[in-house]
Amino acid sequence: MNCNCPTCVLPAIVHPTKCCVNHTCHNYVVPHIHPQHTTTVNHEFFAHQHYFPQTQSVVNEVSHQHFNAGPGPIPGGFPGGFPGGPVPRPFWR
Repeated sequence: MNCNCPTCVLPAIVHPTKCCVNHTCHNYVVPHIHPQHTTTVNHEFFAHQHYFPQTQSVVNEVSHQHFNAGPGPIPGGFPGGFPGGPVPRPFWR
């Protein structure tokens, strides 16, 4: 079959969350009678495109700690230099 027709994109279909169900089965024999009739069928083809969007995030954590170095001048000038000076103590001690 050769179909030379334009392709139309239809609105997206968003499916609900998939749920699983347990089923039980019973077998039955059903007689079927099949009469025959010929019909001309016009075919339509739907190309279902499934998308799986995913989000991602990044967290940056920063910590600070303050010390009480006691009274007096700052040893070594300013920050980071404590040669021969007192070792800073955390506030909570």
